[in-house]
Amino acid sequence: MSLPSNATADDSVQSLGPPVCSHNEWDPLEEVVVGRLEGATFPSRHPIVTCNVPAWAGRLQGLAAGFRYPHAMIEPAQHELDRFIALLQSLGVTVRRPDPVDHRRRYATPDWASRGFANSCPRDSLLVIGDEIIEAPMAWPCRYYETFSYRSLVTDYFRRGARWTAAPKPQLTSALFDEDYRVPAAGEPLRYLTTEFEPAFDAADFVRAGRDLFVQRSNVTNRTGIEWLRRHLGRDYRIHEIESRCRTPMHIDTTFLPLAPGKVLVNPEYIDVDRLPEILREWEVLVAPEPDPLPERLLKITSMCGKWLNMNVLVVDGERVIAERHHTRMMRALEGWGFEPIPCDLLHYAPFGGSFHCATLDVRRRGNLECYFP
Repeated sequence: MSLPSNATADDSVQSLGPPVCSHNEWDPLEEVVVGRLEGATFPSRHPIVTCNVPAWAGRLQGLAAGFRYPHAMIEPAQHELDRFIALLQSLGVTVRRPDPVDHRRRYATPDWASRGFANSCPRDSLLVIGDEIIEAPMAWPCRYYETFSYRSLVTDYFRRGARWTAAPKPQLTSALFDEDYRVPAAGEPLRYLTTEFEPAFDAADFVRAGRDLFVQRSNVTNRTGIEWLRRHLGRDYRIHEIESRCRTPMHIDTTFLPLAPGKVLVNPEYIDVDRLPEILREWEVLVAPEPDPLPERLLKITSMCGKWLNMNVLVVDGERVIAERHHTRMMRALEGWGFEPIPCDLLHYAPFGGSFHCATLDVRRRGNLECYFP
């Protein structure tokens, strides 16, 4: 029996079951895709990139746009990533990787040109619902072809029985972006950079709880994209929108993250608990503690994420949770909530888009499709 080039002998044993099967964020984790740092390039200039960072950081990003990330940033992140992968494997989880890509290569559509970014965060571009892998219609031009680096993996899953869907590829013309957009000031109504011109969403703006999904409207996910997914999934699933008070929202997993049946972790800065969907009234709402301060000034400057990455945890099996070692307040909180935190380091991954939840895509969790709400 021959194996795909990026598989191991263990994968041939695992493939006796469904190749793709993941219904929620907490069932026992069996197989996961972990991102790569090779070829990572600073995102090309575009309002969709700079709208989520302070103005001074946007100016710095513009100067670096299109250049490779320096070795001084890659090396510590790669070291932490390697140790994270080793931890997953020690827990019995099969780890798969995307293909390495030169993201600095330039590409174009009839309307615009860009270079790439990275394939460090598979959860941003791919959404797993049961036995189906869905390619997201992402709004960043520098991520337009990012799913191609996962093509050999997805093709292998498809050949072994998984379903594979690609949402409509967006044009990403000026019609999708509000030319008058500015970040709302404190007390102003929320507004978003993306219009409703065409469906757009990042997979990381959704989290799963069996037959119910939760989503936030953000600068990369519009309501047309949410409606596309709702119609695609049909009557077997319900999608509930989470109201976020974040003035620059992007990706739900530092705002709202289910950890186990009946338990959801929320960001107290972004979430008004009293305005959560009524369906959550019987669930225990776990309010995230304030993140521990970052130890390095460089991390504060180069992180592509907000300060709430302490929430970006990965649930191994409903009890054990991989969490950032630096964030001791979150580790203590998890223990108090009845979980077993597994400390690991991934602080230096933040300049590449996230932490444990962002850096992974859980392809297979051992469990069945259930409804966790009345």
